[in-house]
Amino acid sequence: MRFYWDGEDEPSVEAPIADLFAVGHEQYAPVNSLAVVVNPSSAMNCYWPMPFRKSCRITYANESADRDITLTYQINYAETDVPENAGYFHAQWRRAVTDPENPDYTIVDGIRGKGRYVGTFLAWTQLSDGWMGEG
Repeated sequence: MRFYWDGEDEPSVEAPIADLFAVGHEQYAPVNSLAVVVNPSSAMNCYWPMPFRKSCRITYANESADRDITLTYQINYAETDVPENAGYFHAQWRRAVTDPENPDYTIVDGIRGKGRYVGTFLAWTQLSDGWMGEG
């Protein structure tokens, strides 16, 4: 899923749909917060303010080569004046494999301009055999 604000060439939001709604590895888990709600049967709701001034373009792409998807969506909006100092909504998805010798991973880096950091959703998977940290 990609969101482009006001004619951008690069998306301000770029993430797999499930991950944008805090559903890691496409496995349902209930989420109940002010900004995101995930209910059984794939009902995912997002209430982040996402102001734009001239245009908004949202694109969806099925990048899974082995299966079709069904996507049902509803986008609600209100035409209103947007304050000059209103910020744009940004979200980015990343995947990384850390090195056991250097397991540090930077979540936020290189941000420019004013804004508010509201959090990180992290889904983690053990990708190697061996000690699981218990016993």
